[in-house]
Amino acid sequence: MLQAYGARSSRDPAHTGGPTLHSTVSAAITPAFLAGMALDGLGFLASLVSARLIPLFLSQTIISANLVVTALLGIVVLGVRLGGRDWLAIGTVVVSLLVLGFTTGHLGTGTGPPGLHWALLVTALVILAAAVLLVRFLGARAAIPAGLIAGVLYGTMAVAVRAADGIDPFRLSALLTDPAAWTIAIAGLGGFYLFTVALQLGSVNGAAAALVVGETVIPGILGVVLFGDTARPGFDWLVVLAFCAAVAGAVAVAIFGKIDSSN
Repeated sequence: MLQAYGARSSRDPAHTGGPTLHSTVSAAITPAFLAGMALDGLGFLASLVSARLIPLFLSQTIISANLVVTALLGIVVLGVRLGGRDWLAIGTVVVSLLVLGFTTGHLGTGTGPPGLHWALLVTALVILAAAVLLVRFLGARAAIPAGLIAGVLYGTMAVAVRAADGIDPFRLSALLTDPAAWTIAIAGLGGFYLFTVALQLGSVNGAAAALVVGETVIPGILGVVLFGDTARPGFDWLVVLAFCAAVAGAVAVAIFGKIDSSN
């Protein structure tokens, strides 16, 4: 909510095209946005730990549940009234996360295929470059695509965190020379930039819903395929069902919620 307010308050109403670098920087230095960034920083550090300790399909889905917290804060801070479908979506997310927590198996021990670290870095650079061009081409219509691509970059960052060398045990030299570590920085900053653009251009709800899809689905699947994340024996079907329900519920919270940056 803080970042959305800061992004919108810095936008020039007379400018109808896509955001410029200047407008994005202006949004990022407003007091409200800076406060949101500080909270984002704490969340970012926690997400790094989470991606290393539990399967990605669980850690990324939990992160997406921040939309539930936003909706509930909106009641207290902004006096927003949630309807029946909002509460249904929130309940779906909470129950699905509980089910995921009880049915998740072991953290995969795989390291991925050879060349994965360089592939992640190249992928992040290509996605970011293509996204910048797409935003310039679409202009004011780029809110949802920018939010989706921001989510994909955040998902790429989560995969890179899982793959990076030199974290456990900590070895600075290995970390600094690992392409996966550079992917974390590039994908993280790129995702942050694109989500800021999305908040400037359009509905907070639409951008957040697109972000959820991008940052949960792809890394969740890659965690299973590349690293061998598992469910408890016999509960694979329930993990898939709960994962899909949690993502759908989070998207519904974003779409149905009445939190808007104009507040």
